Amino acid sequence: MLRRALPLRYLDFGRIDWSVLNRDYVVQFRNSCLPGLESMAQLPNEDLFESTKMTFGEHLEELRVCLVRALSGLAVGFLIGLAFAAPVVRQIEVPLRSALEKFYFDKSMDELKAQFGDDVPLDIQSFMRTRDLVYEESFWEVADLKRILEKVEANPDISPENAASDDQPQQVSVISDPGPPTSVFVKARVWKPLEAEITSLSAHEPFMIWLKAALITGAVISSPWVFWQIWAFIASGLYPHEKGHIYLFVPFSLGLFLAGAALAFFFVFEPVLEFLFSFNKYMQIDPDPRISEWMSFVLFLPLGFGISFQLPLVMLLLDRIGVMSVAVYLEKWRIAVLVIFVVAMVLTPADPISMLLMAGPLTFLYFGGVA
Repeated sequence: MLRRALPLRYLDFGRIDWSVLNRDYVVQFRNSCLPGLESMAQLPNEDLFESTKMTFGEHLEELRVCLVRALSGLAVGFLIGLAFAAPVVRQIEVPLRSALEKFYFDKSMDELKAQFGDDVPLDIQSFMRTRDLVYEESFWEVADLKRILEKVEANPDISPENAASDDQPQQVSVISDPGPPTSVFVKARVWKPLEAEITSLSAHEPFMIWLKAALITGAVISSPWVFWQIWAFIASGLYPHEKGHIYLFVPFSLGLFLAGAALAFFFVFEPVLEFLFSFNKYMQIDPDPRISEWMSFVLFLPLGFGISFQLPLVMLLLDRIGVMSVAVYLEKWRIAVLVIFVVAMVLTPADPISMLLMAGPLTFLYFGGVA
C-alpha cells in the first residue's frame, strides 16, 4: 500500500516522518523495495570501455612523458643541426639577398629614368641586368682624371676593340701618385657590382645566429618524432576503436607541416620582402637589415605555416570521434573563414601580404577537409 501511495521515484527519504507511519507499512516497504535496490546496485557496468579510461592524473603523466620524449628528440636534432648551421644560414640569406639586390637595382634604374626619362638605352639596361651592376655618382678632379686617361692610353693592352669583344669589362691597374688637389671637378658615374650586405651589430650576434640556425635544422630533422609524440598523447585520450585514426594521421601531419614550411620559405618570403621594401623606396630609406632580426622572422613564419596546415587533420579527427560533422562544417563556413583570417593575422608579421598568403591556402584546406 505504501508503494501505491508513495511511488518510489517520488520518495524523499530525508523528509518522510517515519513516526506517523504504521510499523507494518515500514516493514512491508523494507522487505519489498530494498532488495530490489540492492540488486540494482550490483548490476554490471554496461560501459565496454570502462577498463580503458584514464584519470586526470594519468593524463598529466602521459603528457609529461610525451613532452619529455619530444624535447629529447628535439635536443638530438639540435645537436645534429649544429653541424649544418653554416650552410643553412647561407640558404636562409638567399631570399633576403635577392630582395635587397632587386631593391638597389630598381633604385639605380629609377634614378637613370629620372634623369633621362624613358630614353635609357636598352643596351645599358641589359648591361646592368646581365652583369648585376649599379652605379653611383661621384666627383672627380679634372687633373686627376686626365692623368688616369694618359696612363690608360699608354697601355698597349687596352683598345676599344678588345673592350667591346670581352664578356667582362676590362680592369686596369693605374699606379701613380696623384698630383696636388685642384678645385676643378667633373661629375661622373662609377659602376660597381651589386652586392647586398647583411650586417651584425654585436660580437656575440653571429654566435646566436649559429644557434638559431641549428635550432631550425633540428626542428625539421626531429619533426617526425615530435609529431608522433603529439598524436600519441591525443590517442591516449581516445577509445581503442578511435586510436586507429591517429596512426593514419601521423604521416599526413608531417607532410602538411613540411608543405606549409616550404610554402613560407619558397613562395612567401619574396613577395613579403618586396612589399616591406616598397616602403623603404617610398620613404627613400635604404634598408640595412640585421641578420638576427631576419633569422627571427625566418624562424617564426615557417613554423606558423606548418602548424596551421594541420587544419584538415584536426577537422577529420573531430568528425571521426563525433564532436563535429560535415553538416556543421558547411553550416558554419563563414565563421570558420573569419577565424582562419584572424589566426593568419596572429601567426604572421604585421603585413597584409603574408596574412593573405596564409589565409588563402588555409581556406582551401578547410573546404578540402570538408570534402
